[in-house]
Amino acid sequence: MTNPVLHLRGISKSFGAVRALRNVDFSLLPGEVHALLGENGAGKSTLMHVAYGMIPPDAGGVEVSGLPMVFRSPREARRHGIGMVHQHFTTIEALTVEENIRLALGPGAGVPAARLLEGVNPATHVHDLGVAQRQRLEIAKALAIGGRVLLLDEPTAVLAPSEVESLLGTVRTFAREGGAVALITHKLPEALAAADRVTVLRHGTVMFTGPITGRSAEELAGYMLGTSGELARRAEAVQPERFAPRGPERPPVAGIGGIEVRAGDLIGVAAVEGNGQRELLRELAGLSRFGVSASGASVAFIPEDRTTEGIIPELTVTENVVLGLQQDPRWLRGLRLDWDAARARTAGLLSEFSIRATSPDALAATLSGGNQQKVVLARALERGPRLLVAENPTRGLDIRATREVLDRLRGAAEGGVAVVVYSTDLDEVLGLAHRVLVVHRGVVREAPVGADRHAVGAMMLGLSGWR
Repeated sequence: MTNPVLHLRGISKSFGAVRALRNVDFSLLPGEVHALLGENGAGKSTLMHVAYGMIPPDAGGVEVSGLPMVFRSPREARRHGIGMVHQHFTTIEALTVEENIRLALGPGAGVPAARLLEGVNPATHVHDLGVAQRQRLEIAKALAIGGRVLLLDEPTAVLAPSEVESLLGTVRTFAREGGAVALITHKLPEALAAADRVTVLRHGTVMFTGPITGRSAEELAGYMLGTSGELARRAEAVQPERFAPRGPERPPVAGIGGIEVRAGDLIGVAAVEGNGQRELLRELAGLSRFGVSASGASVAFIPEDRTTEGIIPELTVTENVVLGLQQDPRWLRGLRLDWDAARARTAGLLSEFSIRATSPDALAATLSGGNQQKVVLARALERGPRLLVAENPTRGLDIRATREVLDRLRGAAEGGVAVVVYSTDLDEVLGLAHRVLVVHRGVVREAPVGADRHAVGAMMLGLSGWR
């Protein structure tokens, strides 16, 4: 039997109370493409980050060609022939193609970029490249080290179908020439077309591993989504609340693709990464040039990344509350802001939303993630919006903070606000929403009334025939 070029043995990893990986075994053989499948949050990227030296495992070990390794950084992983292409581009746009590759190689290296990116001028600046060329540049950077192991995290998420076919062809060629590829993907047809073997993770646990020959998309989706009685009971338990009837007399607040969003709606958005849900939410919130919110509707938006889009950590809680609400009459006095009034209102919000902060003048950076998120939520509701759009609002929160945020969203809908929520947790979407919109490859469809998690999950994966 061929020995693995990369073997992850018994890997476990926790982040606080969240167990991201549970005793996971994963191996890569020379000459193979090994697909790594799973829902959002299944632990796929975490496992590859362990292999690439980005994070240390709590238990287990990494072997390269049978030799045990302890990677303390990606640089050490690269020295042993392991390259990784991350889900988000890591190139520097202001530099040229060749400069980016030389930067990846390190001092003294001299691999010409033209040999790695056929048809692309090495002197071209990255900001002048198309998306497909940028993705190829990411792979070129990973291969420039002379790597024999390539870890790809959702490499086709931003590519058109023809570009996907070309990229997967490049991946297969690399494997045929003796390389080994771990391919993280949500797209089952791509895994079936490109992979030799497949491993499916669910909640950090291996549900299946083996040859992909003879496997169907429906079978793999079943491993991804789970089929246990416990999950079925959880899905059934949320159906009556989720599809509670709403009267047609409620006024429409926004609409997209022929789907109306009405006052009092609590709409969940279900999608796997890279299918257009981010663009959909920003369009609904009027934050893109294609904004579709109804004329005159007051809109509030809760971004996914609270530390880069939701708050400014270096400002106080009061200053963050005022951001975007500078014209609020409660603290606007002519052309100046009444900071005493703003602090008083912020103190009220701290109490009302159970935000743990030493005072309204505390820096936002001193708050926990959950309390920062509650500041963002409190500010959004202070706008008195008709439409509230929330992007993964419970990301990184513990159980108590998650419950508090979801209760606030439910309360807003009960008060007549139209609420649209995207979450990477499908069970959270199903337990929260009255209606569910599914986004797959940029197409938005509404899930049928009464659809369970398996039917919605199938829509997310493009398996429309699964009932």
